[in-house]
Amino acid sequence: MDDRQLLDGLRRGDHDAFDAIFRTHYPALVGLAESLLRGRGLAEEVVQEVMLELWRRRESLSIDESLRAYLFRATRNRALNHLRHERVRVAAAPRLQVDTSSSAEAEPNLVQQEIDAALAQAMSLLPPRCREVFELSRVHGLRYAEIADTLGVSVKTVEAQMGKALRILRGEMAQWLPSAGDPEE
Repeated sequence: MDDRQLLDGLRRGDHDAFDAIFRTHYPALVGLAESLLRGRGLAEEVVQEVMLELWRRRESLSIDESLRAYLFRATRNRALNHLRHERVRVAAAPRLQVDTSSSAEAEPNLVQQEIDAALAQAMSLLPPRCREVFELSRVHGLRYAEIADTLGVSVKTVEAQMGKALRILRGEMAQWLPSAGDPEE
């Protein structure tokens, strides 16, 4: 079934349509909420609230954009409301794990951990809207039009924010990127 058929079924109270919507969108929505809230349990709770509200309002739903964009926007708004209400601020600091394997095997893991830490640090330097656009695109796989719908901005704004994010990240990650003329490129 396509989104329109699922929405029609949902409006009629069809549990199978709701189940299909839930199963299709739940993992990506939890990923979005988790990136905003920095906690898996809390992210799942927020997405469950969004889905519960979808079911409660099923008869009066008016969704003009794609169902996916609607659910992403609802999840984003609920997560941001939660942050505002609870004043939750969790720093995104990577935790290094102790590798008990041999040092030869540990070295690639250590390099990857250093790259991950550098990327997390670079992403923390992004302005909030820039980081949000970057994560929706690169982490959650949304197209620019879907991001624009989710955030309530134009596609041009999304493009500009994405360009800014990439410029900042390239600058911050320069030591980890191959240089021009590098034979490993």
